Amino acid sequence: MQKEMKWPLLLFAVGVFMAALDNGIITSSLTTLNASFGVSPTWGAWTITLYTLGLAISVPIAGKLSDRFGRKKLFLIEVALFGIGSLLVALSTSFTFFLIARVIQALGGGGIFIIASSYVLSKFPAQRQGTALGLLGGMNGIAAILGPNIGAFILDVTGNWHWLFLINVPIAILLFIAGIRYIHEEQELSRAAVDWGGIAVLTVGVLSLMYSFSNLDGVNMLQSLASPMFYSFFLVGIAVLVIFYFMEKRLEGSDREPVVSTKLLGIASFRWTLLIAFFSGAILASVIFIPGFVEQYLGVSSTASGYWFTPLALASGIGAGGGGYLVDRKGPIWTLSVAGLLSAIGFLLFPLWVEHIWQFVIASTLVGIGFGMMLGAPVNVLVTEQAGEHNKGIAVATSSLFRQMAMAIAPTIFAGFLARSFTNLGSNIQSGLADRGIEVPPVALEQYASGGASGNDVSSLLAGLSKIPDANIREALLQAVHQTTGQGYNGLFWSAVIFSILTLVVALVTGRLRQKEKQQQKPDGSLGSI
Repeated sequence: MQKEMKWPLLLFAVGVFMAALDNGIITSSLTTLNASFGVSPTWGAWTITLYTLGLAISVPIAGKLSDRFGRKKLFLIEVALFGIGSLLVALSTSFTFFLIARVIQALGGGGIFIIASSYVLSKFPAQRQGTALGLLGGMNGIAAILGPNIGAFILDVTGNWHWLFLINVPIAILLFIAGIRYIHEEQELSRAAVDWGGIAVLTVGVLSLMYSFSNLDGVNMLQSLASPMFYSFFLVGIAVLVIFYFMEKRLEGSDREPVVSTKLLGIASFRWTLLIAFFSGAILASVIFIPGFVEQYLGVSSTASGYWFTPLALASGIGAGGGGYLVDRKGPIWTLSVAGLLSAIGFLLFPLWVEHIWQFVIASTLVGIGFGMMLGAPVNVLVTEQAGEHNKGIAVATSSLFRQMAMAIAPTIFAGFLARSFTNLGSNIQSGLADRGIEVPPVALEQYASGGASGNDVSSLLAGLSKIPDANIREALLQAVHQTTGQGYNGLFWSAVIFSILTLVVALVTGRLRQKEKQQQKPDGSLGSI
């Protein structure tokens, strides 16, 4: 790889890792942050929700503006915004100021991966794009996985949550300076006027849609789907996005370039690739629950559970690099098919086989390689095939938006399995005690059962039950909690299996559509005037 290519790729990889790390790193400090600002856990959750919403709206905006003003310029702006936002978060004196700063931080972090991917697809030779995109995808996936552990480490060493964000500032400054020096680009810029109206309508539609899903309750999913806080914002979001589509369609062929080419949306393989991006986001979201499985089901202490996450993180990095290599050698469809198969097998082993930590390492390694292969290279190569030079940025941004939406929606579904499983705790306790011939008063039985239902804090529940003096009762109760926890995680992992299989199936469908579209291409190689 040429030297002028290596430096930009290194800078992009560091930028992607820095931006992707932030949402994971904060999860380990939510309790500390809530206590520092004196807010409830409900309000504290907005530190993550607002960042996710900020990422969602910044993704398509950054993608389009990079096509209009240049990737180097937008990368520097995004890095500067992320650094300034991180500094403002660290200096926050009130929770309101903290939330505003988090939005600024997200507006900067959201576009870095899009710009980096678009740069690779435009500047790197076709036979090297998969490897480079695999590196970026690996940084994205590893950061998402290791974020909570890195956050806990920084918090333990410094004892101060401010350092979780201050550490970003010098990295952002170095990236900004190095970006000016080492990123060279002769990009053919789009001269069409920016469709600021379309950007504004798209932002409102995405925000409304994303906010509707933040109101879902994993325990009472059906009831929350019927709540006004969900369906009102959901319907408004859908209506606004429909309006956005027709607004953009009217701009085709005018002097103002649409934010998203409706002709691009009209290509079947492009639409199916967006579905693959959505499924890959759901799979990535499921992985964040695996540390809880290690601690709550396999019985590993909270201090050691993070270390057992390392094989998964390493496997995802290997998978991302290997996936990029396979894209260059075998193509994106073949790579996605293998990725979906490996991921499905890995997730399937959890409910059917994993009972010990060595089994967990094998299953999580397969999962890591599988979902790592999905990140970065195959989807981005697929989604930009028909885009043309002026639409590569927004094509990558659109696929990333779908992945981001899945990462916002799927955790509610997965957490619902865990929460609902504890409604079975009472019956599991009762059958466990009966199997041992133990009779307890109804009041005591109700107390044991409600202990798990109130908040589902499995660690606290296990700690409380372990203090019961009667060894026979204690073992029966601990076994009931173990069984209940397993039921919840089994539902989660079966859902991940389904998402993995869907990825495989949709990849095969997309491959057939690609072949059909290539046969219909015009002599100049275009499928349409995109």
